[in-house]
Amino acid sequence: MELNDLREAIKASPQNVPLRKLYANALLKNKQFIEAEIEFKEALKMAPNDATLKIGLAESFCEQEKTSLGLVIIEEITSHSAPPPRAWLVYAKLLLQTGNAQDAKDAYEKAILVKPDLKDNYLESEINLQAQKENPSEPEKIKLSNSGMDDFDNDDKSLEIERPKTSFDEVGGMDKVKEEIRLKIIAPLQHPELYKAYGKKIGGGILLYGPPGCGKTHLARATAGEVNANFIAVGISDILDMYIGQSERNLHSIFQKARQLKPCVLFFDEVDALGANRTDMRNSAGRHVINQFLAEMDGVEYDNEGILVLAATNAPWHLDPAFRRPGRFDRIIFVPPPDENAREAILKIKLKEKPVGSLNYGKIVGRSKEFSGADLEAVIDLAIESKLEESMRKGRPLPLETADFIGAVKKHRPTTKEWFQTAKNYALFANEAGLYDDILEYLKLKK
Repeated sequence: MELNDLREAIKASPQNVPLRKLYANALLKNKQFIEAEIEFKEALKMAPNDATLKIGLAESFCEQEKTSLGLVIIEEITSHSAPPPRAWLVYAKLLLQTGNAQDAKDAYEKAILVKPDLKDNYLESEINLQAQKENPSEPEKIKLSNSGMDDFDNDDKSLEIERPKTSFDEVGGMDKVKEEIRLKIIAPLQHPELYKAYGKKIGGGILLYGPPGCGKTHLARATAGEVNANFIAVGISDILDMYIGQSERNLHSIFQKARQLKPCVLFFDEVDALGANRTDMRNSAGRHVINQFLAEMDGVEYDNEGILVLAATNAPWHLDPAFRRPGRFDRIIFVPPPDENAREAILKIKLKEKPVGSLNYGKIVGRSKEFSGADLEAVIDLAIESKLEESMRKGRPLPLETADFIGAVKKHRPTTKEWFQTAKNYALFANEAGLYDDILEYLKLKK
């Protein structure tokens, strides 16, 4: 709608707050800042607690360089938990007007971290210029990216911040693993006063290990969903860099982002590639990254309260022993292939939206011993492929039957067997601390 149309619509319906909000934002976009200020104030008389109206008013003050008035509004909004990302963007602009480039940079990073669409190249350049004036000894350009990392011009690294909706109900089986995570992660967030009374920290680290495809990543995402926390999945490519010292800076930036977004679950997949045993390393660069990782987990210089570090590995025997020190990955949990009940639960979850007949789940899970969750997905795909051929011939979707799955199980071999061959050797001959007792128990080799 044009401004004139909006103005006429408001005359016809002066108490319509959404309409006034639309008009005020249109004025703001059209650089009519004085008129926008008037409209935001009028709308706030009718909806005094509307945060988006307050942010709009603060932005109109900012554009008129009424900095102190804008700061009063925006600091009240950002003092609440989980303020709208646009509030951080307006705060960054106001802080820059006061000459505080570093705080402006922090506020801007919070905005684009939660909502990358708010990225503002002009504001970035202004922050960089002001920072250079404040501290000429710093590098010529402070580059801001979606991940908040200092980076090189030819790189485009970014971290995806999630708020997972997945819960433990959508994770088939793994009851023992879920219970440990509830005790270590979920309970402290639900009963912080009890844990503080005993001097127990809210946060910490859990290392999940086991054969590939058994749901370690899915479990980590569900953990974040259970506590309604932010979730950052960190890959090796998000950290490792060819330039000396950059990998450590990347790792530090990731932890800093998690500290800004508390409560936050940081999930490191294939952590053994990042935290391999330092005695096995020939170059010092890898050792420096591990030292940085350990320092970040210890939280000596920074507060890690409310940061939950989950990591997954298929090869815990390659992980540096220092990671297992109390306060780091002090809970190490074996994630085995799903048992019969878990396999049935996984199949039911995966088949929820698919056409199925009266399946004999007992018969299917009985034939799929040692199958991982990923193996079961492969079985479902094979069963669907076989049924699709018949469905295309008959011109309608036919329900999946038990025989389709039995045939698919026969075609697929469990991928966990090779892993257990390797794990068995470590559990039998390199298990002085009893770390791999769960593997021996699973293989029925424990005396």
